[in-house]
Order: sequence, then structure tokens, then C-alpha cells
Amino acid sequence: MGTTHYLWRMFSSLFKAMNDVTSPEFRKVLWTSVGLTVALFAAILVGVETVLSFITLVPWPWLQTTIALGTGLGLLAAFFFLAGPAVAMFAGLFLDKIAARVEQRHYPKDQPGKSLPTIPSFFFGLKFAATALLANLIVLPLVFVFGFGIVLLVVVNAYLISREYFEMAATRFMSPQAASALRKQNGGTIFIAGFIPALMSLVPVLNLTVPLFATSYFVHIFKKVSASSV
Repeated sequence: MGTTHYLWRMFSSLFKAMNDVTSPEFRKVLWTSVGLTVALFAAILVGVETVLSFITLVPWPWLQTTIALGTGLGLLAAFFFLAGPAVAMFAGLFLDKIAARVEQRHYPKDQPGKSLPTIPSFFFGLKFAATALLANLIVLPLVFVFGFGIVLLVVVNAYLISREYFEMAATRFMSPQAASALRKQNGGTIFIAGFIPALMSLVPVLNLTVPLFATSYFVHIFKKVSASSV
């Protein structure tokens, strides 16, 4: 019964979050975050191309072409690998408003959470993006060397996403210390819940929706966890 109740609670949060992500408010934030990410990479590309245009010390045209082609392919690979963290960073500007919208939409009778200032919200996105990027860079070589690397990658992302997004949702209602304590008290439940957005983060294009999905998803998870902890 306990397992059935837990699974129902997790999938109920999943379906609610999926419905939230398709709402106009979420789509607006998603396109804004993606647009800022594309603008960032376009600026980097222009900067790199400008620097390359000043390279005149290479006497062989073929080498210049090779350098330009290699740089372009490297930037393209970097875009696909870094797009997710970059979107998470920019989405951090809006995640608190998204969490408030989820609360208003699904829990109108509950006491609303306390809004977080814009700057701390942005730094939440920046911290999460940097932490996730560093962890993935450390684990990524194992994906190509050992068969279990992809499993380890999912586990690491499940832990990071569940920790950061649950505590962000909880901090709207309690101190950061209390939010961390609540997460640890329900560590297994929250960690397992993190596997859904962690698997999404491995899928190109779908990974761009993870910050918004995880925000809504863990607001629902927090509501259910806090209710059962009373």
C-alpha cells in the first residue's frame, strides 16, 4: 500500500507538471530562456569568428580552413552540451514566479509561498547550472569508457535536480535550513522523484524544458511531502 501510494503521488505530480509546462506562462518563459541562450551562443560565435579573422600568422590556407572548421564544430558541440545548463541559468530569473503560478493554479486554498528576490533566483539558476555542468563533465568520460557511465550520469543528475529544485520550492515556505532538513528526512522519496527530470535531461530539445518542468514538479512533490510530514 505504501509503495502504491508513493507511486501514485509521484505520477500525479508528473502529470500535473506536464500540464503546467504546456500552459502559456510556461511557454513564454521557455522561449525567453531559449532565446537568451541562443543570443549568448551567437555572441560567442561572433567573438570567436572575429578573433579567427585576425589570425594571419598561419602561412597555409588549408590550416586556416581546418582551424575554422574545427572551431565551428567545437562550438556546435558545445552548444548542444551547454544549452541545457545555459537555459537553466536564464530560467532562474523566472522560476520563483513559475512556482508561485503553480501554487495559485493547483493550491489556491493554501497559504502562498514567500516570493524570492530576482537576484537570488538568478543565482539559484547559475549555481545549479554550474554544479550540474561540473558534475556532468566529471562523469561524462565514464559514459564512453564504461558501460555503467550513463547510469551514473542519470543518478548524479537525479540527485542534483531533486536536491536543488525541491529545496527551492520548500524555501518559499521555510528557511533554507528547514528546507534542507525536510529534504533529508524524505531523502529516498525525493531522490527517486528526481529520476524523471534526470532522464529528460538526456534527451536533446526536451532537456531545455527541464528547469520549468522540475520547478512545477517539485512544487507538487513538496506539497505532498510537507502534507504527509504534518
